[in-house]
Amino acid sequence: MTIKVFIVAGVMLALSACQQAPAKVDTAAIEKQLKEGEARWNEAYRKRDAAALAGAYADDAALANPGAALVSGKEAIRKETAGYAADPNLRVQFASDRIQVAASGDLAYTRGHYSLTMTDPKTTKPTISTGSYLTVWKKQPDGTWKAVEDFITPGPAA
Repeated sequence: MTIKVFIVAGVMLALSACQQAPAKVDTAAIEKQLKEGEARWNEAYRKRDAAALAGAYADDAALANPGAALVSGKEAIRKETAGYAADPNLRVQFASDRIQVAASGDLAYTRGHYSLTMTDPKTTKPTISTGSYLTVWKKQPDGTWKAVEDFITPGPAA
């Protein structure tokens, strides 16, 4: 019995020595990637590039815009962003005020402010709104970051 205990203890000690400490997450590098992603997203809005707008979202993402129903999934988001991109009055600018990265390095969020000009469907005139947003990002298997939750809420100008 004592020999078995020593063998088990020896095996457990050997296995624990083989385990590596988790790699340290470079949160500054991830923050930089997210800022660059938001810059590309702003550029896609400037160009009214529907494919690039939809491409910022993961396949299972959800998008909640002011006054619009929550849309989920790749096809629904593609349709929603194509509608925005088709608006000749579309002007969007947003910037993060806070970025937080999970210790695991696979999730993060950006929170910030936005300004949006688009055509009011009732008056057919341009309307301007401002407010805040919260976007949850998830690292994809290919190493890129995509939005999985994107919630926009109107409010006072930043």
